[in-house]
Amino acid sequence: MPEQTPWVLDTLDRFGAKGTFFCVGDNVRKHPEIFADILRRGHSVGNHTFNHLPLFNVGWGVFTKNIEQCDDVEGHRARLFRAPHGHITPWHAWRLTRGGRFDRVVFWDVMPKDYDNRLTEEEVLANVRRYVRPGSVIVFHDSIKAGERMRHALVGTLEMLQAEGYTFPTIEAEI
Repeated sequence: MPEQTPWVLDTLDRFGAKGTFFCVGDNVRKHPEIFADILRRGHSVGNHTFNHLPLFNVGWGVFTKNIEQCDDVEGHRARLFRAPHGHITPWHAWRLTRGGRFDRVVFWDVMPKDYDNRLTEEEVLANVRRYVRPGSVIVFHDSIKAGERMRHALVGTLEMLQAEGYTFPTIEAEI
């Protein structure tokens, strides 16, 4: 997070773009100043659990406690949720939105695989070019693992889509 997120924020600012950051609570605990900067710059945040726990490995009770622990660290209840690895059933997603816990469980339609060190920077960007369409949710990872692949693909994506007239609102702005 501290190695990549400030660069991501500066890059989004340079393009006049807003992002939605699905934050792992433990990272927020370790780097509250970066979380505050995300909010200060007008981006939105969502809950991504406290420890990036996959639902199917831990069960529903542990999973929901991990979601609540993330809220406790962030200091507010996020309106959006994204399951680690996208591992969630429609029934579980319904349970999380029922009664107003979350406004929306967010999925994506473009996963460039910036975290995959077997791919080159250009292959990651090509994944975006191949699958992006109006209304797409593209997942980039502001992690050390994604590193230069994410940086290259994020800039290339913003340049390409801005040239095509796309705008970049937060997911919350679209609800």
